[in-house]
Amino acid sequence: DPWKLMLLDATFRAGQQTCHLIHYLRLSHHLIVLNYLICTFDKLKSVSSEDINITDAVFDGVEVRVFEPLAKRDERLKRSVVYIHGGGWALASARTSLYNNLCRIMAESLNAVVVSVEYRLVPEVCFPEQFHDALRATKHFLQPDVLAEYSVDPNRIAISGDSAGGNLAAAVCQQLSKDEHLTIRPKLQALIYPVLQAFDFNTPSYQQNMNMPVLPRYVMINYWIDYFNGNYDLAHSLLINNHTALDVGQALSFRGRLNWTSLLPSSFKKNYKPVIQTTGKAEIIQEIPALLDVRAVPLLAENETLQLQPKTYILTCENDVLRDDGVMYAKRLENAGVEVTLDHFDDCFHGCMIFTIWPTDFSAGIQTRNSYIKWLDENL
Repeated sequence: DPWKLMLLDATFRAGQQTCHLIHYLRLSHHLIVLNYLICTFDKLKSVSSEDINITDAVFDGVEVRVFEPLAKRDERLKRSVVYIHGGGWALASARTSLYNNLCRIMAESLNAVVVSVEYRLVPEVCFPEQFHDALRATKHFLQPDVLAEYSVDPNRIAISGDSAGGNLAAAVCQQLSKDEHLTIRPKLQALIYPVLQAFDFNTPSYQQNMNMPVLPRYVMINYWIDYFNGNYDLAHSLLINNHTALDVGQALSFRGRLNWTSLLPSSFKKNYKPVIQTTGKAEIIQEIPALLDVRAVPLLAENETLQLQPKTYILTCENDVLRDDGVMYAKRLENAGVEVTLDHFDDCFHGCMIFTIWPTDFSAGIQTRNSYIKWLDENL
């Protein structure tokens, strides 16, 4: 697995460098090229199934892929999972084999209807459009007549996602919990190494894993900048937390909601020290106000919203800059009275759960996927 991880990371970095060169030459946006390369390579490894009916549909203007187990005689209504794929809000697709395979296995293992949301990507659209796509598709599916069409039990629905998809799943779940007009709400949320905050890029996991494959710190910061349609010139200021310095008034009220010195256990804090600038650049927040928008950064939500969240599963990996995002969210939800399962893996890395198909088949992928599906099976 270490050799496979090194090869995967080297391939990804080489692809990124090629795409940035194409971007520099103004031939195309680097994320468009990178996604094209990913999807082209992915087509070589399609995975199908005779036991699952896979169809494409449109839910309130948003494309989705629906995975339905074949109906059995005298069967009751099925449970269901709305799944939102990762990829930095810019890469991958519900139709790629990596996510097609994951959702197919989920549908088979759980005998559940899985709705995989094909939200629009950066650079075609930026925040908040990805959030709106995920929210619209989910709300459409939660309508009683739509659930009846797919023979889904309205009391057994989960919303889930990995990485940037975990970000969208958490944000959508928060929004649904505040919608007084909804008659049907998710029973569970399940977040896989979610990205939940852009407030502090020097949490212990960001410091520990700053150069870790396949998501180094600078790459995650660039994903945030792309998501917000910001300027790459701000990357260094974000890296040293200039945007949330003590003299940045807009950030002051959020500081207590993301204090990792109190939210993380000592085993994660280790000997790392907080990076808090005394003077910073308030103009960063003025230029990119979404840095403090809870629809983009669910970890900054107020306690009143967190209290409304359903039973929650959060999977984190030790070798991941986003580890502490998930751990802090689990702690805040727990403090708000929500039942939370934090499923931490010491020997796993960011993105591992989708890498289960040769040649990128990792034991970490099988291990995390099995644990995730087991929790859903026992709780949904």
